[in-house]
Amino acid sequence: MKNVISAPLKAFSGSIHIPSSKSISNRMLIIRALAGSGATLYNLSDSDDTKVLSEALDTESDVKYVGHAGTAMRFLTAYLSTQPGEVTLTGSQRMKQRPVGPLVDALKQVGARIEYLENEGCPPLRISGGGLTGGSIAIEAGISSQFISALMMIGPVLEGGLRIELKGDVVSASYIEMTLSLMNSCGVGARFDGRTITVPQGTYSMEDFRVESDWSGASYWYQVAALLPRSEITLPNLSQNSLQGDSALVKIFEPLGVRTTFNEEGLILRSQKQELPEQYVYDFTACPDLVQTLAVSLCTLGVPFRFTGTTTLRVKETDRIAALQTELKRVGFVLSADPRGEWLEWDGARCDPEGDPLIRTYHDHRMAMAFAPLAIPLGKISIEDPGVVSKSYPGYWKDLEKAGFGITQA
Repeated sequence: MKNVISAPLKAFSGSIHIPSSKSISNRMLIIRALAGSGATLYNLSDSDDTKVLSEALDTESDVKYVGHAGTAMRFLTAYLSTQPGEVTLTGSQRMKQRPVGPLVDALKQVGARIEYLENEGCPPLRISGGGLTGGSIAIEAGISSQFISALMMIGPVLEGGLRIELKGDVVSASYIEMTLSLMNSCGVGARFDGRTITVPQGTYSMEDFRVESDWSGASYWYQVAALLPRSEITLPNLSQNSLQGDSALVKIFEPLGVRTTFNEEGLILRSQKQELPEQYVYDFTACPDLVQTLAVSLCTLGVPFRFTGTTTLRVKETDRIAALQTELKRVGFVLSADPRGEWLEWDGARCDPEGDPLIRTYHDHRMAMAFAPLAIPLGKISIEDPGVVSKSYPGYWKDLEKAGFGITQA
């Protein structure tokens, strides 16, 4: 199945209710489970990732399947290590290729009993929970901040707490800060000095909590605004003082003519034509989920770019760097990249585009949503496997229709 998206006839003015943050939702689900609390989480994300995690926490099954949900795999690996009983944790074929070795090694340092059932360093896992002790552990910080967040959240339930030493460059530090802030809001006095995280033994104190909207989801509307000058888009329930690192969008899209105004209800995006930069240089270490959106936007606007801080994109839902190179080439743009993913670049190189391009999504929700707005310059674009957006933004296609895009299934 594919969606054929046609361009809107005019700039969009209106309000879009983007989904709530799955990053915050998933962390609060784990914290609530560790607290043994019945607190209500309002505005919980309706993404597949959050539904999978919630179901895994609520069911007694000794086999838990998380599909493509990497966050659920990582958070549950740590959480289940603290819970008595034996559980098999597994996922999709792609999930079985995604590394969890650094997290498992760190958990074993505090007594976890985890066995690889197929390939060393990857799911599925057999976890024999309980019996963990606190202390000091070391973990490589350059692969995934979710490994670190998973360890942080179980720290209070370990005798003596947990001290986490971060080795190497720290990626996506904003997500570590998010975890820290949420833990502290629930009564745990954790600290992070940039290299060491200290989590004291204690008890989470949960109250009802409202989850804010998702800045990653907002990125696709910044993109629409940038490609459709004179748009005015209201996005409720987004805060200027957000916990989410992807709120960097406010500054990232300013050079592309998109201005952000905050009010009590959320924010308003207003876009206008302006002189564009000769080259766009940005370090995405703190917000790698924005790379696809900005890469597609800049190619469309004809702005060469060089991105760094992109190493983690090689081990996401797909190899996002390779996917970007392949799919942007379909529409005429030739990107280059470091084999290890340390940088991604477009110097303006072009090639002949395909006549009626069909964008592959590689089971990656962000590929679908980053490429759909290409309908604006191209007139129309086809997106393979459109249902993949349910991983983070189930209502994305309906929201595009609200903004004037035409969408037909084929």
